[in-house]
Amino acid sequence: MYTFAYTAYHIDCGGPTNFTDKFNTTWLSDRFYTGGTIGLVSEPLRFQSLQEKTLRFFPISSGKKNCYIVPVPSGRYFVRTFTVYDNYDGKSSTPSFDLSVEGTLVFSWRSPWPAEISRSGAYSDLFAFVSDGEADVCFYSIATDSPVIASLELIQVDPASYDSASIGNHSVLVNYGRLSSGSEQWGPGFSNDTDVFGRSWQSGAEFRSPNSVGIKAVSAIRNVINTDQRPNYFPAKLYQTALMAIGNSALEYELPVDAKLDYLMWFHFAEIDVSVTKPGQRVFDVVVNDKNVSRVDIYKQVGSFAAYSWHYTVNNLSSSLLSVKLVPVVGAPLICGLENYAIVLADLSTVLDQVIAMRALKESLRVPVRMGWNGDPCTPTNWDAWEGVTCHPNKDETALVVSQIDLGSQGLKGYISDQIGCLTNLVSLATYCCVMGLYGSMLSKVLTNIVLVSPFFQCFRQQIKWKYFSFWYHVSETISVQKSWRAYCSMLLPYSGHTGNFNSSSMVMITLG
Repeated sequence: MYTFAYTAYHIDCGGPTNFTDKFNTTWLSDRFYTGGTIGLVSEPLRFQSLQEKTLRFFPISSGKKNCYIVPVPSGRYFVRTFTVYDNYDGKSSTPSFDLSVEGTLVFSWRSPWPAEISRSGAYSDLFAFVSDGEADVCFYSIATDSPVIASLELIQVDPASYDSASIGNHSVLVNYGRLSSGSEQWGPGFSNDTDVFGRSWQSGAEFRSPNSVGIKAVSAIRNVINTDQRPNYFPAKLYQTALMAIGNSALEYELPVDAKLDYLMWFHFAEIDVSVTKPGQRVFDVVVNDKNVSRVDIYKQVGSFAAYSWHYTVNNLSSSLLSVKLVPVVGAPLICGLENYAIVLADLSTVLDQVIAMRALKESLRVPVRMGWNGDPCTPTNWDAWEGVTCHPNKDETALVVSQIDLGSQGLKGYISDQIGCLTNLVSLATYCCVMGLYGSMLSKVLTNIVLVSPFFQCFRQQIKWKYFSFWYHVSETISVQKSWRAYCSMLLPYSGHTGNFNSSSMVMITLG
């Protein structure tokens, strides 16, 4: 049925065991997290689904940044979260935090939450592209608040879905409304109705404008064709019901949005009224924010009882309300569903070799959990980088690189991984610790203050430079430079790039005093 590779994870955050829910979805016990603690909502009997009752929260002792890092094949994914507070900690204070997907800030939770959402929770979803074999869903504490999540779902979707050829893989589509006209909420997690992508569809009733006074719901008397087709796989149920205006009335929706963003809108139609038997009998205009953007004749496009979808992009929206009107030309307007996605430009990510190097450094230096060294070291750019780490864009501004590491006050114990050589943009490394040097050499209580590390580490091919001087050197020499301050910088390095007879495993002692 599917023409794309299919990978899906349904994670019960805080849940201790795997289980299958009443809709036959298999939920996995909590996994792939970097830290945090499990919790339970204060009124579990109020929640019908098991995955909504347990949660994982990230106290500040786990660091300001924590993540779920899920191994997945590269591709496009539907990502859905369920977030709830329900006074699980007995503090009666909802937390403030941000959530990012693949290094892009997508959701911001600010205290106080609306009472109903605080008590009953809310689902949020989006489409994002994963290119490195890991889906990173990360949380950033505001002040000292504890981010929280109850469930996390990742479902691989068709890479060509939602006009990705035009939108590209460098944008995230954040759901601002996925409405089904003429029906109640349905879809995975809410009913037995299927949706290949895992999308749930909510009733559009609460988003209808008070100006839509003459309307009625209609249902198809037979199946609608051309549904569940690639690349979007819009489900058959979406086209089985519709909302239709009465007489000369217009249909109008008012969708809450955030200003200064672009929005991708998908309109869903099917001519399920048996009285319409030829083109020209039902014609209406689609008006978005008072701009006439299209004239629609469903029968002319696809005939009767056939799905028809059409999309439109609203650029640089200036208001917090998006108005959609279906204005009659001939007959009464009709609509089956409407989707609205904010187009969020994906943030820059850190060069992959440098991500690997920083993770190796985290392990070798035994960086404590409290420092929050999780996910991408540099993104999202809205947040601080990893504690003690400074980043900046590379020369062509296509990625982020690590330029400084300052761990001088952390009291770390461990060794400096040879992967540090992949940090080719590093201009400053400061650490005061008991460390094991490269290749197992002991560095006892060393202050390392480097402005560009050496060519001897992996990935380096250039002259060694220190903060106040640069030089080539021979292994037989001890180089000392007197300065007006007292600082001791000692490092055992493998020697290479010289004109003598030493090989890459030779060692050299450099002293700055």
